[in-house]
Amino acid sequence: MTTRSADEPSLNVMENITIVETHGLTKRYGSGVLAVDSIDMSVRRGEVYGFLGPNGAGKTTTLRMLLGLIRPTAGTATVAGHHPGEPVGLAQIGSLIESPGFYPYLSGRENLRVVADLASVNQKRVDEVLDIVELSTRAGRKFGTYSTGMKQRLGVAAALLKDPDLLILDEPTNGLDPQGMAEMRKLIKDIGQGERTVLLSSHLLGEVEQICDRVGVISNGKLVTQSTVQELLGEEGVLVRAQPIEQAQDILTRMYGAAAISRQDGAIRLKTKPENSVEINRSLTTAGIAVSELRPFERSLEEVFFQLTGEKQGS
Repeated sequence: MTTRSADEPSLNVMENITIVETHGLTKRYGSGVLAVDSIDMSVRRGEVYGFLGPNGAGKTTTLRMLLGLIRPTAGTATVAGHHPGEPVGLAQIGSLIESPGFYPYLSGRENLRVVADLASVNQKRVDEVLDIVELSTRAGRKFGTYSTGMKQRLGVAAALLKDPDLLILDEPTNGLDPQGMAEMRKLIKDIGQGERTVLLSSHLLGEVEQICDRVGVISNGKLVTQSTVQELLGEEGVLVRAQPIEQAQDILTRMYGAAAISRQDGAIRLKTKPENSVEINRSLTTAGIAVSELRPFERSLEEVFFQLTGEKQGS
């Protein structure tokens, strides 16, 4: 008989903490293409989780497996407390995968009424979700006349009809102009308030950095890392440009230790609190070193992403 230690959480406790959990989730097409490679992924309840990776990294394939649209080759997944594709679990999930598909000659409201009927949702919910995505005043227009941004908003509205615990969005800002992207980001942040969980895929670093609580980075089908955005960005520090740089580095090494110092692009990066800048400047200038730049720095998500994935910046 197997017993659980006092410190080991029960299955019910884990289900309350996480809403998506995968172990070794894998998808291989034919004998050659390994689209998703043994992903261990955990999405917590009530967070906005960014599934970040370049185009072709395996994001959409993973989301399709979580929804039960395609079967994994290996591994397991639990979504909203159930196996992917189970009706009881799907009742708690809203999704928008790739482009929203609606009848072009029906209005936005009429399209949502069709979806509501198919999902056995009360028609009163249609006007509620139109209001959430701010399409109420344009709901009477035919879907075929909508801009790309309006189409995406209607797709999100359809995903919200069941008032789901989990909302899965695949590249929700794809094809939008800068204003449309900003509006969609605001919408997702608003939707993600409270107890609802949002899982969104994106290849846009700025999008994820602005709206997500945690991030999973995928590259070539593998989950490279999973952490909060703040943990991913790393520690704060100070950037110093000074001449002679070797002498400046020696002084700063004596002050803060070799582990706190690195050199990049002709500057010294020092892991310390920005408020130590006054002390740093005084020590260097007293030693006759010319300081040309001294400012706080924080790694950008772009820098971290390219370091993790091996992608080349600007490619």
